[in-house]
Amino acid sequence: MNSIKMLAIAVSATAMFSTAAFAAGDAAKGEKVFKKCAACHSIEEGKNKVGPSLHNVVGRACGSIADYKYSRGYQDACEKGFTTDEAFLDEYLKDPSSKISEIAQTKERSKMTFKLKNEQEIQDVIEYLKQN
Repeated sequence: MNSIKMLAIAVSATAMFSTAAFAAGDAAKGEKVFKKCAACHSIEEGKNKVGPSLHNVVGRACGSIADYKYSRGYQDACEKGFTTDEAFLDEYLKDPSSKISEIAQTKERSKMTFKLKNEQEIQDVIEYLKQN
């Protein structure tokens, strides 16, 4: 019986630690993943493309780049107020329109149609963005 309990504890601990390691982002890997985003976004301050500059995006207030025309859905969500923090980015990168709709509390469409499906890539990109 003791060996079964010890095995259960070992399996639980392994799962817990591997999940924690998986959730940690790697900025170097995120830089590589960001190349998928770079067609529409810049990390250079003040350089907007199809999407707004993502320079200092983590922690930035919603819709705060004055010279960028945000989509109507994004503007509607901004009226509810949110910050582009890590939790927001984690959900937004998975499904931008869904996250904006959730915040706006109406069916909205984000101009960003690209979705990152891989959880580790999402965490890596967020870590990269935190450094830029």
